[in-house]
Amino acid sequence: MNCRQFNSISLEEVLPSLGHLPTKQNEKEAWYLNPFASESQASFKLDKRLNAWYLHSEGIGGNNTDFMKKYLNASVNEVLAWADNQNFSSFQQQNISDRKVENLPANYEIIEIKNVQHPALLEYLRERKVGNQTQFLHENHYRMNDKNYFGIGFKNDSGGYEIRNKYSKICLGKKDISTIKNDSNSLRVFEGFFDFLSFKNVEKSLEKEPSDYIILNSVAMISNIKKSLGEYENIELYFDNDAAGNRAVKMITNESKNAEDCRVLYSDFKDLNEWLINKTVDSKVSYRLKR
Repeated sequence: MNCRQFNSISLEEVLPSLGHLPTKQNEKEAWYLNPFASESQASFKLDKRLNAWYLHSEGIGGNNTDFMKKYLNASVNEVLAWADNQNFSSFQQQNISDRKVENLPANYEIIEIKNVQHPALLEYLRERKVGNQTQFLHENHYRMNDKNYFGIGFKNDSGGYEIRNKYSKICLGKKDISTIKNDSNSLRVFEGFFDFLSFKNVEKSLEKEPSDYIILNSVAMISNIKKSLGEYENIELYFDNDAAGNRAVKMITNESKNAEDCRVLYSDFKDLNEWLINKTVDSKVSYRLKR
C-alpha cells in the first residue's frame, strides 16, 4: 500500500479501528475527542467529504498519513507497514477466479439479487457456523470495473447491502444500520451481521426470547441508534472485545441505564461469531447469561 491508497481509505473507518468513536456527526462531518490527548470537549473534526481532519485544540490537520504519523509517532514507511496489516473494508481486495478489485469505485451495477444458493457462498456460511440463517440474507451479483462479482448480501435500512465472501468485505450503496423489528420492548445490538446470525443460532439454547435487533454494520454508525435506545426497557450489547467495542459499550451504557454489556458470553474471543465457531453452548454459559 502506498500513501495515495492509504489516504483513499475513509478516516471514518480508521478511527473506530483505533477505538475512537464520534461524539456527534452528520452527513458532512464528525467530531471526536482528541485522539492524541485527553479532553472533555470534542475538538477533533473529520470532514467526510474531503476525508480530512483538523484538531482545533492544537491547530493541526491533514490526511490519513498525517494522522497516523502523529498517532503512532512513526515514519511514513512505518505507517504504511501498519496499514498493510489492517483489514479496512473500504480497501479490500476481492479475488474470485484470480480477479482482484482495489479501491472500490462508487459506480457499480447490481445485476441480480436472489436467495442464497451458490455452493461457494453456502460453504462460506457453513464455515462461519451460520449456514442455517439464510432467511436474513441475499445472494448479490454485481458488476464493477467491467468485471462480475458475487457475495452474501445483508440489507441495511437505507437499501444498501453489506457484501461478504471469503475474499471481500464491502458495502454497496449507502452505509447504514440494519433494523429488525419484532414489536418487542427489548433490543439487542450487534456490531456486524455475522454476530447477529451467530446469536440467532444460540438464542433458544440461551433461553432467550426473540427481540428487536439492530446491526450497526460498522461501530462508526453507533451515533445513528441513540434516538432508538429510549424505546426499550432492556438493551443487550454484543460488541467486539477490542478498544472500539469497549468505547461503544461505554457510550451506550452512558446513554441508557437499561443497557447491559453481554460480552461475558464470549469473553475469551474477539467476537460472537469467533466464539460460535470455536465453542458450543453449555449449561454454564446459559446460567451466567440468565438474570
